[in-house]
Amino acid sequence: MSPPSATSPSSTTNQVTTVLSQIKDSNNNKNEASKTKKQTPLQQISQGTVTLSGPPSHPTFARERQHRLNHMAASFCHWSRENYVFGFSGHISVRDPEYPSSFWTNPLGVHFGLLKASDMILVNLRGQIVGGNRSRPANTAGFLIHGAIHEARPDVHAACHAHSRYGRAFSALGKRLDMISQDVCKFLGEAHAVYETYGGVVLVEEEGKHIARALGPKGKGVILKNHGLLTVGGTVDEAAWLFDVMEGACRDQLLVDAAVGGGYDEREGKKMIIGEEEARMNFELEGDADYCYAEFQVYYQFEMAMARRDGLEFDDAEEMDVEIEVIE
Repeated sequence: MSPPSATSPSSTTNQVTTVLSQIKDSNNNKNEASKTKKQTPLQQISQGTVTLSGPPSHPTFARERQHRLNHMAASFCHWSRENYVFGFSGHISVRDPEYPSSFWTNPLGVHFGLLKASDMILVNLRGQIVGGNRSRPANTAGFLIHGAIHEARPDVHAACHAHSRYGRAFSALGKRLDMISQDVCKFLGEAHAVYETYGGVVLVEEEGKHIARALGPKGKGVILKNHGLLTVGGTVDEAAWLFDVMEGACRDQLLVDAAVGGGYDEREGKKMIIGEEEARMNFELEGDADYCYAEFQVYYQFEMAMARRDGLEFDDAEEMDVEIEVIE
């Protein structure tokens, strides 16, 4: 019998090391691929074993309606603190979960900071009041704008519009937002547009349809020239947060453009635009619907705490008896 071939100890050690290294690399690649594939944006931003959550699920239409109206009222309270109140102007709409051809909106002539869930009015797409508060009218311009958007975009469950200070100023320029900050990247590409026609106060149906068309099938926000801002979302929380982001982006760009125009920037007076790849990464993370919902919860928590401290209840929908008139 031939003796076994001799293998040096160093050769054996090298072979084992190589195999172990390959196994380790393979496992690392699998883990990274699995991690990348399974992680949601909220999981990516949540360090540790606890992850922030998106909007909750509710067992009944009534409970879902309560949730939407409570968060709608909180959004108005937040808007009041942000100084978005401007006379009659400004409205938020929230699609009803049971009757998706109808949406809730705020009554005309009530300060945002005073609104409760029980103050909201339910309007169908024909403009008929079918539920909620009947003691005050809805805003005609609000109905025409929001009605057109809810009809054109079934995926949109909420829309926000206000004549906010920086939005009004920036809208007079009639141009898009530049990707100059991490936050504005939520409106990358088709996520925002400019409605380039100003037709006065919206009192005709066609004007609302033009605005909805400008928003487009993928839009999250639209700058209404000489008018203000409008944002949409799958929840009122998302739409309200995106409005804050767009208003802040308008403020930032006005400041940056003023600084550059005054020769402030040493790099030949040019502002620094975020690269396409980095902007896309930010968009996919922070532009996620659940991510935006979670971002707004910091304001919802604060408004709940302040309301309870002051003995108020904006979240009174759970106790209210909602009667909805179904009109064929």
